[in-house]
Amino acid sequence: MPFDSKAGHLRIGRFSESGRIYLLTVVVHQRQPFFVDWRLGRLVVQQLRLAQEEGWGEFWAWVVMPDHMHCLVQLRDKSLAELMCRIKSRSSLAINQALGRRGRLWQKGYHDRAVRREEDVKALARYVVANPIRAGLVTRVHDYPLWDACWL
Repeated sequence: MPFDSKAGHLRIGRFSESGRIYLLTVVVHQRQPFFVDWRLGRLVVQQLRLAQEEGWGEFWAWVVMPDHMHCLVQLRDKSLAELMCRIKSRSSLAINQALGRRGRLWQKGYHDRAVRREEDVKALARYVVANPIRAGLVTRVHDYPLWDACWL
């Protein structure tokens, strides 16, 4: 079953807790690899940084892959739904404008997992930023242009 058809199910039982760390995944509509062009990926990164500056959440680690994004974020005063709506809508506007196109950029919904207090957050961050290596895009994470972690 494609990710899009499960979007409604992803909201069932969703609870946002201020101060909690979440592992989030957002997928591009029809898995189009827009972010092969790293300049388009930087427009997403700009929205992550803006959301952090505005106090929506603290992004501990993130990676923008060709057709999806993962991030490890500590939620602040907004809900997950508000944070994701903000990032997805503003990045869609910026990317559509850059490409001179209209239409959906992201699939509906997103996947989230609340990080348990006993989990090793640094290990999860390493997992997030190592995605380009596991996908065979690079052999060293430092060779990939669209990632960051607060510890590095």
